[in-house]
Amino acid sequence: MATTTQIPTAPAPATVHRSRRRWGATVLGVVILAVMLFPLYWMINTALQPDASLVDVAPVPTGLDLSGFSSALADQGTNLLTSLAVALGAVVICLAISAPAAYGLAQFGLRGGRTIVFGTLITQMVPGIVIANALYSAYVDLGLVNSYFGLMLADASLGIPFAIVLMRSFMVSIPREVIEAAEVDGAGRVRTFVRVVLPMSRNSLITAGLFSFLYAWSDFMFALTLNTTDDVKPITLGIYQYIGAHVGDWGSVMAASVLSAVPAAVLLVLSQKYIAAGITGGSVK
Repeated sequence: MATTTQIPTAPAPATVHRSRRRWGATVLGVVILAVMLFPLYWMINTALQPDASLVDVAPVPTGLDLSGFSSALADQGTNLLTSLAVALGAVVICLAISAPAAYGLAQFGLRGGRTIVFGTLITQMVPGIVIANALYSAYVDLGLVNSYFGLMLADASLGIPFAIVLMRSFMVSIPREVIEAAEVDGAGRVRTFVRVVLPMSRNSLITAGLFSFLYAWSDFMFALTLNTTDDVKPITLGIYQYIGAHVGDWGSVMAASVLSAVPAAVLLVLSQKYIAAGITGGSVK
């Protein structure tokens, strides 16, 4: 019985082209990621070489010298706790204001609602120094200068516009029938908002809260303008003054910068799935 031999066929040109494009996109993505992460790597690398001057830092650390981190914790530990307290307080204030505002704009059919949303977006285009100078005069009259609450309130204002726009786009997609069913069962507007709307808007709440935390954590302008003493000194202001006082100790400066980046990085890793769902949740109705 005769047997037939199958000759292997060469891949189609279109398949080869798609494979090359995928490899090219992968290589390009790796290069872009390496460029973006290089400052972080160099910051960690310098922090692990506290005895080397800035121009003598080796490309790769030869040892694990953590003395820079010990020095940074001793000098900036209190400032890290201050930043954490201020950022968490700013998140609470931001969500307490923006969540009801977003719900009202999304479900109550307010006259001029779109104009309000547009005006909210416009506020994010105002330079921070302008707002800081205006707030300073008001804070002096209200006695909020050099206070935790004053800095929390100022930092919360950075995240409120974004949080309102984000949560409104999500709450618009909540079926009106769900809210009406809660009202038929005897729930008032406040109870419906707390028991029905907020649980359904969990992803957008987490996303808005995270961005509000990042705004407050990285704030420098308000911390510099609204504080004239060292009573309330966030880590951003501490590093700024730290460089001025210890300009030769770059290992400790970089170690403090690494420590200040850890909370934000941890939160981003833990909440990345909620961020993706929160940002895209209002795109499909």
